[in-house]
Amino acid sequence: MIAFFINKIKYALLTLFGVVTVIFLLFNVLPGDPSQMMLGQNEDSKQLEIVKKKYGFDKPLIHQYGLYLNDLSPISIHSSSPEAYSYLNKGNYNYQTLFKIAGYSVVVKYPYLRASFTKQGKKVSQILAETLPNTFVLALTAISIAIVFGLILGVISALYKDKWLDKLIQIFSTLGMSVPSFFSAILFAWCFGFILHEYTNLEMTGSLYELDDFGEKLSIKWRNLTLPAIVLGIRPLAVIIQLMRNSLLEIFNQDYIRTARAKGLSEYDIIKKHAIKNALNPVITAISGWFASMLAGAVFVEYIFGWNGLGKEVVYALETLDLPVIMGSVLIIAILFITINIFVDILYTWLDPKVKLK
Repeated sequence: MIAFFINKIKYALLTLFGVVTVIFLLFNVLPGDPSQMMLGQNEDSKQLEIVKKKYGFDKPLIHQYGLYLNDLSPISIHSSSPEAYSYLNKGNYNYQTLFKIAGYSVVVKYPYLRASFTKQGKKVSQILAETLPNTFVLALTAISIAIVFGLILGVISALYKDKWLDKLIQIFSTLGMSVPSFFSAILFAWCFGFILHEYTNLEMTGSLYELDDFGEKLSIKWRNLTLPAIVLGIRPLAVIIQLMRNSLLEIFNQDYIRTARAKGLSEYDIIKKHAIKNALNPVITAISGWFASMLAGAVFVEYIFGWNGLGKEVVYALETLDLPVIMGSVLIIAILFITINIFVDILYTWLDPKVKLK
């Protein structure tokens, strides 16, 4: 188990290093000067020079890459010169000094994702801390809906193979996979938030936290979660139904299932104790992938429903060319994917003893 974790951490760090490198190169070889993006219409030569020096944009690309890695690394090297980009007392870091040498300090700190270009220098970490929990709540609710109803409908569909109930579930599943999320979001918002608002009491747009009528106090509005969670859960629900049905049908033809029936076990016990557990491997793979994608930011769903999550923030950052926010969001998304994949690998070994920790 220890060797397994060491290997996973090693590959995770290598993957993250590759992601960081690609992110930096991708957003630093694009046409346009980051300094001009920050200043917009108010630029002049003196301001450009100040901004370039402050953020290190006046240095060669390889030097900028080193500064970016230094910002992200929990153990980093910083200059004692107030003129340097990496000067500690600029207020960018909460740090603990390990030792000093030749005018430089080696410190331990939290990774610094830099500051937004457009939100008055607000730290990217603060922006992500405000939006990611909203996306997490939305994604967790959506995947929970998909798992519960997907497993139930998948089992029912397998048990009633080729019957009218199975065909009805298959039609629903096919439609769920075929209809794009942005279309479902518009349809649900219009139908349940506008046409049937009198009966559903649901709004077309709204986020988890909203100001009261006086604009003074934030309160949780759980009803705003209903429509975006259902819309976001439709496609994974459809996938889980298909995977659970097909996996169960394959399991039902295995020798050990026939043996269990020959021993007189009830169909309920066979499904509960033998079939479902062995049929879950492909389902868990789908669930992990969908959940990671949802956390990455359900862009269309959040944007259409006005949900203040990571997806909506990424759209705004793309519109305003706020590179630090985009780069920080992509990095967080990569970390989420890696973490979820490691968790799923561990879960496999519990569900299927034949899968070894290698």
